[in-house]
Amino acid sequence: MKIGELSKETGVSIRSLRYYEKKNLIHPPRKENGYREYEESDIETVKAVQLFLKLGMNTEEIYHVLSCGDFQLAGNKECAQDAIDLYSDRLTSVREQINHLQEIELHLEKLMKYWEMKKEEGGD
Repeated sequence: MKIGELSKETGVSIRSLRYYEKKNLIHPPRKENGYREYEESDIETVKAVQLFLKLGMNTEEIYHVLSCGDFQLAGNKECAQDAIDLYSDRLTSVREQINHLQEIELHLEKLMKYWEMKKEEGGD
């Protein structure tokens, strides 16, 4: 399939697909005319990249995850440990972000209560 078809199948822009190729996340062979020729398996790879991006991973991290192939980790303990370390770090980061956002939420609630009180004191 051509890049436009892959874009339609995945909902990912052509520009992003070219960026994924530049970062070695996808590897379409080129035909004699220079056009990229994508396979059905590239659809799943692009969807995986999108998922990992939503999880906050960068392209270098995604490259390492994708380089483990089809995720059959039984024979590749190094990939398994790398994945565990990566996901553990990401989880720690997400938890820190959640704690930070909860602090902001509490602060905003206090500010709103303060200003609601001031508004009521002003009378109508």
